[in-house]
Amino acid sequence: FRFSTETATKLGRLADKLAGHALRPCGPHEMSTRGWISPFGRNENDLLHEHGRYHLVALGGEDKLLPMATVHQHVADKAAALEAERGRPVGHRERRKLKDDALVDLMPRALTRPSRVAGYFDLGEGWLVVDTSSRKVGENFVSQVRETLGTFPAVQAEAQESPRALMTEWLISTTLPDGFEFGDEIELRDPADRGAAVKCRRQDLEGEEVREHLKCGKQVTQIALIYRDRLSFVIDEALTVRKFKMLDLATEALDAGDRESARAEIEARFALMALEVNQLLGDLACVFGILRPEGR
Repeated sequence: FRFSTETATKLGRLADKLAGHALRPCGPHEMSTRGWISPFGRNENDLLHEHGRYHLVALGGEDKLLPMATVHQHVADKAAALEAERGRPVGHRERRKLKDDALVDLMPRALTRPSRVAGYFDLGEGWLVVDTSSRKVGENFVSQVRETLGTFPAVQAEAQESPRALMTEWLISTTLPDGFEFGDEIELRDPADRGAAVKCRRQDLEGEEVREHLKCGKQVTQIALIYRDRLSFVIDEALTVRKFKMLDLATEALDAGDRESARAEIEARFALMALEVNQLLGDLACVFGILRPEGR
């Protein structure tokens, strides 16, 4: 996601606002809750970690696990008991009420599943990077930031150039922008409605097999790339990055360090990752024409 320079100045208030929106446990009759937790894990109190212009946060969640099969069985048992008692079938309206009652009875006893999504703000360049490949999870993260601050006019990163057209041209010409190399994974689709799709893994993307699909008119919808021998990832036509990994050339500095705590390890990894990703995002912005919003 991208945000403007003016919005970046308002993010200075985030540290003071997080505690008021911290994660709390699910209530007896709540199905889920969301709130901020420490990016350093359990038993840590800091809800924000700053490394220069990079600010790291983590959104925690609790979700009740209440399978509908369990609810339906509970309703069936209650309905059977009522039918036996009254000597007549339970009507549709009564069965709906039994379902509502079942949810009230079962929710306090349901197991709770915790979740955690990390994200960081690059105040200098106006990026919010969320550690998820799910658009919905990313948008929920932004919504939580917006609720915490009262306003947060961030927008999904959008390309001025068609990602599908650009990625297809790279493959046809076997020429990539400076600093990028082909990985070994690709997805191609026929542009026709409900057209054929092909996914290849551990494949030479410059080989004849892939080129045959291009000759048939298929276009690239996602492709694996290697960036400056330091990062590998898969990017799709919606500019979602998946399978992100820092390669040995990028992580060798971490291996040389001697850190005494898990917190120090997280701090070191975040500092390295933020710097590496900053360079990647800068080049992706140039390649695809991803503009920073103006104004608010």
